[in-house]
Amino acid sequence: MKKNETACDRNQGPILEVLKEVISPENRNLFEIGSGTGQHAIFMAPHFPDIFWTTSDVVANAKLIKENLAAAKISNIKGPFQFEIGKDDFPRVPYDLIFTANTFHIMSWKNCKTLMKALGTRLREGSQVIIYGPFNYNGTFTSESNAAFDKMLKERNPESGIRSFEDVNANMLKNGFALYKDYEMPANNRTLVYTRLNFMK
Repeated sequence: MKKNETACDRNQGPILEVLKEVISPENRNLFEIGSGTGQHAIFMAPHFPDIFWTTSDVVANAKLIKENLAAAKISNIKGPFQFEIGKDDFPRVPYDLIFTANTFHIMSWKNCKTLMKALGTRLREGSQVIIYGPFNYNGTFTSESNAAFDKMLKERNPESGIRSFEDVNANMLKNGFALYKDYEMPANNRTLVYTRLNFMK
């Protein structure tokens, strides 16, 4: 591990490899939910010069994102867009891609379901949703470290916690998506990629 390297720094390379596989030449607009410091956008957007990468987060994180984007000076990153799930309306923009990292275990399950419903309502056919983070499978933690992490999350906020893949998958399917691929990632994380199916006539 490099000095001062964070977990976020370490996972960016593997996430980038997934994005390279998922993003097609026809894609133009990506909306990132929960951009944090803007670190993922700054690292990944230069690899996709034809994509406009829009950052978003709650108001409290906007100042830091703005400062980091200004310092990075990357032309195809926009934002941050103010977006707090459960409070702000989902943007009415024809996004090809939605990317969110390490948000589902921070949000309440109610807000996770609110987001998935909004994605099903607003995204066009063929749009893709990319969700990175830890998930449980068959009611079981995938590692002891994930179990300890879940305990810490719940102690900090009882509504947080590692989500069940089966619950997430069922809600995405219910809202009009098909699972494209479930990628195994380092450090007991996953990347779930979903494709928006055709709207029912």
